[in-house]
Amino acid sequence: MMNKQYVEKSEGGCRIVGTRVSLDSIVYAYLEGLRPESIADDFPALTLEEVYGAIAYYLGHREEVDLHLKRLDEQFPTLQRRVREAYPLLNQKLDEAREPEPLAHT
Repeated sequence: MMNKQYVEKSEGGCRIVGTRVSLDSIVYAYLEGLRPESIADDFPALTLEEVYGAIAYYLGHREEVDLHLKRLDEQFPTLQRRVREAYPLLNQKLDEAREPEPLAHT
């Protein structure tokens, strides 16, 4: 039996071997109910086999991965605030772009 490795641990998390795609991205999509085929379509750098391999890794390491995802969710507001503080002009432009334009009266 051959054991192919689809996930490798790297600084700050896990990635799909040979790509920059994080395991987190695949797991979030899987937990949102996306089918592996849809996930593969959303990540052109991955094959369907790699998506299934990532999901299998998650299922085999669910407690560890879920704990990692929980920590990320807890850290997100702090990271978001730091980015907003570090790049105020960029964030102002992004906020302005998000504002709906007033409807023109004709």
